[in-house]
Amino acid sequence: MELTIALDAMGGDHAPQVVIAGADMARERFPELQFMLFGEGDALRRLLASRPELAARASVEHTPDRVGADAKPSQALRQGRNSSMRLAIDAVKDGRAGAAVSAGNTGALMALAKFVLKTLPGIERPAIASLMPTRRSEAVFLDLGANAEVDTANLVQFAVMGEVYARAVLGIAKPTVGLLNIGTEDVKGHDTIREAAAALRASDLPIEFRGFVEGTDVTSGKVDVVVTDGFTGNVALKVAEGTVALYSQFLREAFKSTLLAKLGYLLARPALQLVRQRLDPRRYNGAMFLGLNGIVVKSHGGTDALGFANAIGVAVDLVQKGTNERITGELHRLEEEALRGRHARAS
Repeated sequence: MELTIALDAMGGDHAPQVVIAGADMARERFPELQFMLFGEGDALRRLLASRPELAARASVEHTPDRVGADAKPSQALRQGRNSSMRLAIDAVKDGRAGAAVSAGNTGALMALAKFVLKTLPGIERPAIASLMPTRRSEAVFLDLGANAEVDTANLVQFAVMGEVYARAVLGIAKPTVGLLNIGTEDVKGHDTIREAAAALRASDLPIEFRGFVEGTDVTSGKVDVVVTDGFTGNVALKVAEGTVALYSQFLREAFKSTLLAKLGYLLARPALQLVRQRLDPRRYNGAMFLGLNGIVVKSHGGTDALGFANAIGVAVDLVQKGTNERITGELHRLEEEALRGRHARAS
């Protein structure tokens, strides 16, 4: 089935080169893809000239503006109507593209996406959700940076969306959910997170809430869905990425330290390559804005072509699985089950 993806070609630290190279990689992986490239027309056409197969599957729409990395969300809303980011999102709203992918300013992308696409019924704020590797398999982690400040209702909605996402996309029959906190005891944490935990425990929603989880539990596989505010989630994500990079550096230095260590590296290289692939942040690049009436995927701003290609792959997967439709349906089902539970107790 042919699918069109709208790309903010000017978003990210290394745009538009990485965007074009990533799109070319994604084209090889998904031959059915078509691309709408929004950005500086002449620059994009020059890059496409050396990639004729991609050029045959891509249209270029010149945009006079771009959203800067330091632009405030309010500024993007006021001044970004003709930006590559805004017009890529508009293409999703207009039905010309099935999804939009951007490596640009996270706050601006969220603000524009929410303004243009609106939110699903019952959702106040969308959340950035992605998958994290764990000892068991993968876990849904949200929010990763869209909402630095949240209230109790937001956290409860994030828990619902994350749980639905885990069932709809990962195929987990009964996902477990935990709130990220500074300890597992009920008295730990600030008022908002304690109130959110109390609300989830008292809720009629059929969610398997496991209470609080700590930072070490994120990758242990203790729960299938980890919920937190965007400030904490983004910090945790960046620390995890930095730890992987540090660990890789230490391994390289250790294997270069002696002749025997170099020999050991030759013997261990196949196994180390497997570990590297499993922990490579580019493999998990591409986070969805859960709660929007449209598919928007946020790529890491500093990623390379492989990482951006994987973000496009996330968008393809979300569209092909009908993720938004399934989330909407699951949210409706959860509401009906909660209503039936209230009626049963009343009678």
